[in-house]
Amino acid sequence: MIALTGPDSPPVAAPAAPAGPAPAGSRPPREHGLPREPVLALPWALLAAVAGGLALTTAFPPVGAWPLAPLGPALLVLALQGRRLRSSLLAGLLFGLALFVPLLSWLINVAWYAWAALAIAEAVIFALLCAGQRVLLSLRAWPVAVAGWWVAAEALRARWPYAFPWGRLAMSQAGSPAAPWAAIGGAPLLTFVLALAGSTLAWLVLAPGPAGGVLRRRAVPALAFAGAAGLALAGALLPLDPVPAGSPTAAVAAIQGNVPHARNLPALLRASTVTANHAAATERLAAQVRAGLRPAPDLVIWPENATDLDPRFYPQVYATIAGAVHAIGRPVLVGEVLQDPQRNAGQLWTPAHGPGPVYVKRQLVPFGESIPFRGLLSHITSLVALQPHDFTPGHRPVVFRAGPIRLGDVICYEVGFDGLVSSEVKAGANLLAVQTNDASFEVDGQRGESLQQLAMARIRAVESDRAVVVASTTGVSAIIAPDGTVLAHSGTWRQAVLEARVPLLHTITLATRLGAWPELVITALTVGALGWAASGWVAAVRRRRSAPAQS
Repeated sequence: MIALTGPDSPPVAAPAAPAGPAPAGSRPPREHGLPREPVLALPWALLAAVAGGLALTTAFPPVGAWPLAPLGPALLVLALQGRRLRSSLLAGLLFGLALFVPLLSWLINVAWYAWAALAIAEAVIFALLCAGQRVLLSLRAWPVAVAGWWVAAEALRARWPYAFPWGRLAMSQAGSPAAPWAAIGGAPLLTFVLALAGSTLAWLVLAPGPAGGVLRRRAVPALAFAGAAGLALAGALLPLDPVPAGSPTAAVAAIQGNVPHARNLPALLRASTVTANHAAATERLAAQVRAGLRPAPDLVIWPENATDLDPRFYPQVYATIAGAVHAIGRPVLVGEVLQDPQRNAGQLWTPAHGPGPVYVKRQLVPFGESIPFRGLLSHITSLVALQPHDFTPGHRPVVFRAGPIRLGDVICYEVGFDGLVSSEVKAGANLLAVQTNDASFEVDGQRGESLQQLAMARIRAVESDRAVVVASTTGVSAIIAPDGTVLAHSGTWRQAVLEARVPLLHTITLATRLGAWPELVITALTVGALGWAASGWVAAVRRRRSAPAQS
């Protein structure tokens, strides 16, 4: 260990203890298991924070180097250890910028200021939360407390000040050995396991070296890190529910119709072209089925925004969709924008009855489908006029019936929210769909948003033990097995038809049964630990201030 100690010592460093016993109920201000002074000088600590954020963002798609995920929490601990509050906030801000600026770079396709505003806002929120982690480092069991902090911080960011769940540790692990933990305690437990591996790695780095007869002090964190890392990797050995022999199956098809790549097409022409593209791809599939070249699907899924023109008010759009449904002769889930009120919806069309049941998107995209703090922002910027009216959200899960299929639908952004996906499974879904439209984020060729969303869908498949069909206007579309394996996928900016036969399962994973409880329990315990640690800091400051008067 290289001790690059700097002047940024913690505000709770204890003065020399006065003779005599300590006051009853008092706790020493030392930091259990950590050096009292910063191990890294401030410039090196800030560099560690940047490196941690970059390591974590690299764990996510499009790079997808999932083994690097625990390195982010580990380096953040090194950056915060022994720091004063101001330096902790700075380290947290740099970590957040290094994480969110590259992670959200696809937003530049919307506007550079949208990218900058969201990345900076998320980094500031992260920095403020890092003050809490710095306090938790004073506890004896700080590696566990740090792991809980990551769960609590992600829970807060997914709800306030605007719901934005991107950058969760768990969602970097699609296809990794750790992913099956999501079936036990959902994404929050997976985050906890990864963060625990990272915090114990930091403990090992910060532990005293073998000189001076303290080999045992390094052995304990070494064993803790080995145990935490082994725990994460042991996810591959979890006895998850296999697909029972003789389980019913269904053939499903995802239609990726593609959209015009140009930005400057008139809205009406663009919308009608998108619908026509999806209808044409479906009709070609129908022709191949009739010719015996492809099997007939039991269900066809079109993406979000397959039509932005409400079929009830546009007869030509209605006829286009109805013609494609009649040609394929199977139920088709169509992504629609409905009016009066404006809603983002998935509607099941059938050859016999036309448009039927509707699922309305419940979690709206902030600053996209709804404007948070609209009244306040209207006095600051005129950009709120770009979305003059908020979409109307739905309020309940909807399970579509198509023969043996019980389809639960989530639309685009909703795949990031634990409760929305599990609510569809609890309502009886034996198959899940993710309808999405990523065209706006892919104009310059980036696939970051599409692949990050696909990674979330893979974690949801494991978490719920359900096959998942991802249908995108421009890609990446995919069909995912219940164990998270990708059975079929498309490229981007091309028309594609994906088909696969998937199991229709009715098993309920422990994660689905527990629902939000793992996140609630871990968050509550972390908040309690934060209160305990904070009270120790306050007591230490009071003792320090009163020490001169007693001497």
